[in-house]
Amino acid sequence: MLVVGSLALVLSVPSLISSWIEGQVPRIGAILVLIGGVLVVVALKDHGRPYTFAELPGVFLGVLARFLP
Repeated sequence: MLVVGSLALVLSVPSLISSWIEGQVPRIGAILVLIGGVLVVVALKDHGRPYTFAELPGVFLGVLARFLP
């Protein structure tokens, strides 16, 4: 959940910036921020102990390794 939530948060940035530049309401960006934020909070709560910055690359690579043959 941490990886998917982080990915949603990263993908929300271009949408938010684009909407802001065009003067529109950032609906999709806001939805991605909400989904990503909830997933990150749930992942941190379920993990039991806080992640350190040193562990984050291993978490991302572990998820990536599960999907690549």
